[in-house]
Formats: sequence, C-alpha cells, structure tokens
Amino acid sequence: QVQLVESGGALVQPGGSLRLSCVASGSSLDSVAIGWFRQAPGREREGVSCIRGNDGRTYLAETAKGRFTISRDNAKNAVHLLMSNLGPEDTAVYYCAVKSYGPGCPAPWNVQRWYDIWGQGTQVTVSS
Repeated sequence: QVQLVESGGALVQPGGSLRLSCVASGSSLDSVAIGWFRQAPGREREGVSCIRGNDGRTYLAETAKGRFTISRDNAKNAVHLLMSNLGPEDTAVYYCAVKSYGPGCPAPWNVQRWYDIWGQGTQVTVSS
C-alpha cells in the first residue's frame, strides 16, 4: 500500500515561491497519476494539478497556470509542485493524492473521488 507524505509548506510573503514535495513509500509512483489538491479555510477542496504516469502530461487549474509547475522525480519516488508568485488566495492545506489504478489522470482530473490514496497535507500560508 502506498503511503504519501507531503512537505515543503511554509509561511511565505506575497510574491514568493515554494516547492512542495510528495514522497511515496510502499510502491513506485512511476506509472500512476498524481494529483495536488488544496483546501482553504471554509472552502471546498479543489484540484490544483495532475501529472500522468505514462507520458508525464500535466494538467493545471486555471488559477495555477503560469505560476505552478508539477513534476516527477522518479529517483526519489516523489512528485513536486513548484509554486511561484504566490498570493494570499493560495493559502491552504495542500494535499497530494494517487490514482493507483492506472497511469492516466482522471477525467476530469480535478475530481477528488477518483483518487484513492491521500497524504496528510502540508500548510501553505501566504501573508506579509
């Protein structure tokens, strides 16, 4: 059974950058889809990005395009989310999630119920 641990969350000033990491144990992430989601206080959890397990194709939420990049590090069995030009609206707990039953991102990729393994989350706070 795959277990996921997120890290990299922090307090950062507006305009700053962070790199979140999702490291897996128990199984390889090479051939599965990985998603990043976030949940801000008082709001529903929303999809941020997904990366496919076969060809590495990525998907990004409109709010993330041009600012966030998802990538794999197969040597470390990890997926990263590089976030730049952060604003207060990016404040949330960020979660990574695996869709373990195939390499493709779900259709649509941002629907939580298609992901079956979740990490515990890492807090990102953007504030001056």
